[in-house]
Amino acid sequence: MDQLAIADRRQLRRKLGFWRIVSIALVLCAGIAVYLYSGAGQVGGFSRPHIARVNISGIIQDDRELVERLNRIAEDDAVKALVVTISSPGGTTYGGEVLFKAIRKVAAKKPVVSDVRTLAASAGYMIALAGDHIVAGDTSITGSIGVIFQYPQVKDLMDKIGVSLEEIKSAPLKAEPSPFHPPSDDAKAVIQAMIDDSFNWFVDLVADRRKLPRTEALQLADGRIFTGRQALKLKLIDELGGDDEIRAFLDGRKVGKGLDVIEWKAPSSSLPFGLGSAAAVWLKSLGYDAFPSLGSLEKLGREKLFLDGLVSVWQVGSD
Repeated sequence: MDQLAIADRRQLRRKLGFWRIVSIALVLCAGIAVYLYSGAGQVGGFSRPHIARVNISGIIQDDRELVERLNRIAEDDAVKALVVTISSPGGTTYGGEVLFKAIRKVAAKKPVVSDVRTLAASAGYMIALAGDHIVAGDTSITGSIGVIFQYPQVKDLMDKIGVSLEEIKSAPLKAEPSPFHPPSDDAKAVIQAMIDDSFNWFVDLVADRRKLPRTEALQLADGRIFTGRQALKLKLIDELGGDDEIRAFLDGRKVGKGLDVIEWKAPSSSLPFGLGSAAAVWLKSLGYDAFPSLGSLEKLGREKLFLDGLVSVWQVGSD
């Protein structure tokens, strides 16, 4: 092959590489433009006037991203109201406290409705208390006002397998209660005092937000769960219903009926509309096999498996 042919081939490769890059950029830009226009990517000041919806589901923990999202909703003038949809058995007491305070910051600037779905118990109900109006279904489960501290006890198992644990500590209450020996009366008293303090805070919250005498709130705070119908009679919620009732309440707060409800989701590592996988296929078709990892952009987050600290959570017991 002569030098002229080699030069022509190199020039052709450069042109082909350039147009490959341009085509990739155009596809990504088009996808991002559609994503933003659809309102799915809430960028401050970009979104059109709307009602924001935030879904809180599963076990509640200290979720910094969610708190930051709520703070953005509070500051975004395009958001005219917030609907907090809750489907949760509860979680850590601190996690519920942080979210309650973040939602109240939103409520200081715009109407907030708590939408109790299948289950909003314990810390889930704590979060619902932050709304200006609580709507639940007839058969929704709510309540379970209380605090619990659980720890395993493995001493009997260790005795059976012949394993012991010796410890030297600075004071008798250090690292108590321990799973390796039954707690002392002093250790139980310390933990009980801590639980009582958090429980009293929770009861005060219920009494304040639901405008109930504290004695009445305390009677309801024995850990019981309630259906939506029961909760309405006990004044733990404001109304039975769903989307229509939420819209009617917001209309009464001068939030336009014509506004769209847009879900503010947690940012994900995936590109919108499956563009992560599509980009990987596109790149491979263009000869860029060096980027197989782009397909992993479609994987979401990670599961949170453990709870630490005091817990306000409802769970079905077993014998």
